[in-house]
Amino acid sequence: MTWKEIKSWAKSHGYHALKHEDSYSWSKLEDESICGQAKSVSKLAFAIYNHMTNNKWVEYQEQYKNA
Repeated sequence: MTWKEIKSWAKSHGYHALKHEDSYSWSKLEDESICGQAKSVSKLAFAIYNHMTNNKWVEYQEQYKNA
């Protein structure tokens, strides 16, 4: 997915995504104290998705990444 797609997807799920010079950041629209940073667009998407699903798929993602 591209940066524009991730940004739009995040917004549609109640998150705000920002692009910085060397990283990306995200926050929850209704509570900006819920936030995080990522080094790439894919890691940004993972971080937002994991927050949305309460880290339900983190173990699976780690297994898939290491396979």
